[in-house]
Amino acid sequence: MNWLSSIGAWALRVVAGWGRAAMFLADLLRALPASLRRFSLVVVQIHAIGNRSLVIILASGMAVGFVLALQMYYALATYGAAESLGLVVNLSLVRELGPVVTALLFAGRAGTSLTAEIGLMKAGEQIAALELMAIDPRQRVLAPRFLAGAISMPLLAAMFSAIGILGAWLVAVGLIGVDPGNFWSIQQGGVDVWRDVGNGVIKSSVFGLICTSVALYQGYVTEATPEGVAYATTRTVVISSLAVLGVDFILTALMFSAR
Repeated sequence: MNWLSSIGAWALRVVAGWGRAAMFLADLLRALPASLRRFSLVVVQIHAIGNRSLVIILASGMAVGFVLALQMYYALATYGAAESLGLVVNLSLVRELGPVVTALLFAGRAGTSLTAEIGLMKAGEQIAALELMAIDPRQRVLAPRFLAGAISMPLLAAMFSAIGILGAWLVAVGLIGVDPGNFWSIQQGGVDVWRDVGNGVIKSSVFGLICTSVALYQGYVTEATPEGVAYATTRTVVISSLAVLGVDFILTALMFSAR
């Protein structure tokens, strides 16, 4: 019966961990009104989280646009549908690749930064010092970062998709020789603002909440040691990436399966 008790203990630890994470998220949501009253703190975090992630987001978006244009052109040309290249690239980026790839990059760059920052503040007893001064660290430290992540993620995803479409245009028109008018006109007729672009914005907003909350939670509950902080940053990337991919499937099924 030892293996059965081990499974039961593991299940209890998992359920308890999910419960603590849910309570942590509820506390963050309750602290949001206080952070809105100190919006200057949110602006500083938007710069730290969003603006400093621009380089990797734009570079990755351009590279994805280049590769996507080449791969889609060869696939579509096989079936005589090369004129649909602009539409396929746009829908692929706006619906799927833009929000998902941006979220994965966000988790790897901004998420690990948030986890390490909060973990080091905990290791340096700065979080405990705020509590001793009767300052809620969730309102003063965590909520502004949570709100900044939720705001930054849709903007980064939109820029990723825009630069990806631009990169695809450069390859399609400049390298392959696709007609530029056809490249843009087919997008105008085949992309719906609300169903395609709007659903992409919803996806990126949900992914921003997931990545930011996971990063803050891992930093807040980590052990106050260098090893604990390092392990927490690893957990942030793994958990955020798996959560983004799983939630992406659910959202895609809900948004597009009925069409």
